[in-house]
Amino acid sequence: MFVSKSSLEAEADHIEGFAPEVAWVTKSGQSDLAEPIAIRPTSETIMYPAYAKWIRSHRDLPLKLNQWTNIVRWEFKHPTPFLRTREFLWQEGHSAFATKPEADEEVLQILDLYARVYEELLAVPVIKGRKSEKEKFAGGLYTTTVEAFIPTNGRAIQGATSHCLGQNFARMFSIDFEDEAGEKKMVWQNSWGLTTRTIGVCVMVHGDDKGLVLPPRVAPLQVVIVPIYRSKDGAELVQQLVDAAQALSAQLKAAGVRVEVDDRTDRNPGWKYAHWEQKGVPLRLELGGRDLASRCVVAVRRNDGAKSSAGFDSIVPDVAGLLEGVQADMLARARAERDARLQTADTWPKFMAALNRGNLVLTPWCQNTPCEEVVKTRTGPGGDAANAELDADADADETGEVRGLTGSAKTLCIPFAQEPLTAGTPCFACENPATVQCLWGRSY
Repeated sequence: MFVSKSSLEAEADHIEGFAPEVAWVTKSGQSDLAEPIAIRPTSETIMYPAYAKWIRSHRDLPLKLNQWTNIVRWEFKHPTPFLRTREFLWQEGHSAFATKPEADEEVLQILDLYARVYEELLAVPVIKGRKSEKEKFAGGLYTTTVEAFIPTNGRAIQGATSHCLGQNFARMFSIDFEDEAGEKKMVWQNSWGLTTRTIGVCVMVHGDDKGLVLPPRVAPLQVVIVPIYRSKDGAELVQQLVDAAQALSAQLKAAGVRVEVDDRTDRNPGWKYAHWEQKGVPLRLELGGRDLASRCVVAVRRNDGAKSSAGFDSIVPDVAGLLEGVQADMLARARAERDARLQTADTWPKFMAALNRGNLVLTPWCQNTPCEEVVKTRTGPGGDAANAELDADADADETGEVRGLTGSAKTLCIPFAQEPLTAGTPCFACENPATVQCLWGRSY
């Protein structure tokens, strides 16, 4: 959890990048510490002295370690639960290789895994790309990222990152190995991480005014069965309904479905519906007296409220099909909503108009850090007059989509999937020759 000041400062660019967000312990009881101790903002400088001891030969490579740890980054005044908090839990991987091609290959393998977590499990579409020099991991060689989008407030959010650290940390911590020819060389390193931010992104992308909407593949409870009976119904019918619900539950559990029967007698069906909708359970099965007689249930999907019938004799395949349908439809809806808010702009006025309507904006860009800093300044508080005028126009937009959307725009990533630029295309912001298409937005 703690790292000494000298260790944290071993790599100059690394500490410079993290300096504003490092929390320091300076006292023990009433006594001042001789040297401040940092609360871990990331683990490179804690782990890599051990790597220098463990790695001696090419036979020790590759070294790949993964751990779950808590991180503290004191970087802002107003935390947002799950999305940006001063302390968070993450999974971080640290690997060392003999050659750069091996490291490069793993960077993209891990990034693909992170993209799959979002798209295949959380039903959240992401854009894969490379960070700019300004936004890359401090002390690293380059950073790749998956970027998500929260359409309700027009903000982007970094989903996960996979970094090639190059040989900077190997040089600082003397992580050397002897190759097959007996020559001493430095390792090539990567680090990569995914945090509990995934939960916040999932909630924000899919949630609605009723509460959570959870994708079936990650929902703790996938199906709730609600027997429907009235106070005037006889005890025999009530017991038959409950017994039938439990029998259906047993079939589904045997097939690996996470299911629960809500047979509470002190709550009416309407209250139960609202309760499980708030919790985001993907599928509700309603079982009343008529349903019992016809040996079927009414299936209600949480994501869109669509109703269908599922038979007692086909309950397992029917429910499995419904859950997969919910999963696929949630991803398709989120992707369509994201794509509708992905705009292109090749000039500054077009960029600002799209940005202030709460969109992601893809532009031709020169990749120069001074240009990136100017964009951040001009789009932030106190920006230039043109920006102020466009902000006023956007705020008056009758859709009301962008009211309250504040903060500077930043580069999100240089998407891997992009069309080559036409020769001579100017940068949208500075008129220098553009070299790539870059994705911009206001973000968390």
